[in-house]
Amino acid sequence: MSRTAFIRKQLHLLQVDSVQRWMEDLKLMTECECMCVLQAKPISLEEDTQGDLILAGGPGPGEPLQLLLKRGWVISTELRRIGQKLAQERWARVHSMSVRLTCHARSMVSEYNAASRSPSQEMGQVEKLLMEKCSELSAVTERCLQVEKEHVLKSMKACVSETLSTLGQHFGQLLELALTREVQALVRKIDASDNIYTMESTTGNLFSLTQEGAPLCRIIAQEGGVVALFKVCRQDSFRCLYPQALRTLASICCVEEGVHQLEKVDGVLCLADILTDDSNSEATRAEAAAVVAQVTSPHLSFTQHLSSFLESMEEIVTALVKLCQEASSGEVFLLASAALANITFFDTMACEMLLQLNAIHVLLEACSDKQRVDTPYTRDQIVTILANMSVLEQCASDIIQENGVQLIMGMLSEKPRSGTPAEVAACERVQQKAAVTLARLSRDPEVAREAVRLSCVSRLIELCRSPSERNSSDAVLVACLAALRRLAGVCPEGLQDSDFQQLVQPRLVDSFLLCSNMEESFV
Repeated sequence: MSRTAFIRKQLHLLQVDSVQRWMEDLKLMTECECMCVLQAKPISLEEDTQGDLILAGGPGPGEPLQLLLKRGWVISTELRRIGQKLAQERWARVHSMSVRLTCHARSMVSEYNAASRSPSQEMGQVEKLLMEKCSELSAVTERCLQVEKEHVLKSMKACVSETLSTLGQHFGQLLELALTREVQALVRKIDASDNIYTMESTTGNLFSLTQEGAPLCRIIAQEGGVVALFKVCRQDSFRCLYPQALRTLASICCVEEGVHQLEKVDGVLCLADILTDDSNSEATRAEAAAVVAQVTSPHLSFTQHLSSFLESMEEIVTALVKLCQEASSGEVFLLASAALANITFFDTMACEMLLQLNAIHVLLEACSDKQRVDTPYTRDQIVTILANMSVLEQCASDIIQENGVQLIMGMLSEKPRSGTPAEVAACERVQQKAAVTLARLSRDPEVAREAVRLSCVSRLIELCRSPSERNSSDAVLVACLAALRRLAGVCPEGLQDSDFQQLVQPRLVDSFLLCSNMEESFV
């Protein structure tokens, strides 16, 4: 679920009358409470009972997918928590939670069967195995409450652990079968429908499923979701649905099965057509750029063998540079520049293409436009492209011509605004890659002299000697030491003797150890 959707949902819940909420909760909690009474078990007064799981507002009729996801999350969490209490040998809690787990499992099975089509024979068999294991778990944990001998409890603990493990396997199998069935129904609906409202609703449901994690993305890919979504993207009558379909494709392609399916249906060619067609909206082209960024991600090993990408690379790179140049918002620029950054890792020819397309001018010009470049995440993409392009000889002259050294110098001072871990990490990457770019470009004496003139040396020394300036990042430290040594080799007059003796003259590893163990002076 996106952050915006989550906030909207919370606001809606706050507006619901409390009595109405309580009535809705009763639908799902009554059975658990009845079981507690029937088992003659008092409600525990332990402090951790406050964390007991309660389902608020159960799914309405005809919503089997939401029911599965909600019940599935609850049961998964209960299984994990029972395992924790078992490790602590808190037998009363293990038993009461086992009873509640049985209630949730029985509710999931009965509610799903009532809301969905008749279950398959395989699902019926797994349901039976699941409920048998739930009953077995409740029974064995109840017996544990009556045992006092420690060696007997120890052997029973192993039995409970094995039962819990088998129960988890049956639950996972049942959930996968049920979700696969629902995904198949969604994909069939996309294939068969020509109604734009039905298609919008169905692709929206599919996108929601992709946000539940990689396992569901695999199921969607395996059941033909990628094929169905590209079918949508190839029909002019569904142009208004392109952004949503492409956003869903980008999510599915985080798994290997999604990328393989994309290649099978000539998905790269379709993306190239969308990016190069100016009649498509900017939002559509931005979402296509997001798919390109995903399938060329250097962090995913399986994307490196996407042979079909090379055939359309020049068209895609040209379209992405144009999108960066014309972007009307920071989000569009971020998606387009992220795709370009990943492509520079994907194939070295891309850097030469970017030089020919005057991409350095486009990127550096955008740095002065706050509407397009206003976050460290975007600057991370820009400096990644510059770092990868800086291996080319011609890049240095283009950087000088565009006043790029000064911009790189500014990136060495990148600071987080909010202090969130993600933003801090992005700032570290910007500093590290800026130093790497500077080191590579400083092979050219003109770039090195310009860097010294702009006081890059003093900033690099500060980053090396002051851990807080680099957020104690070792990666930033190594990159800054390398850049400092490169600059010192060309313009040694910019360094004081103490800096030269500590940061340049020793072996790199010795300078690294000196700086990484350095304590800041707060005097």
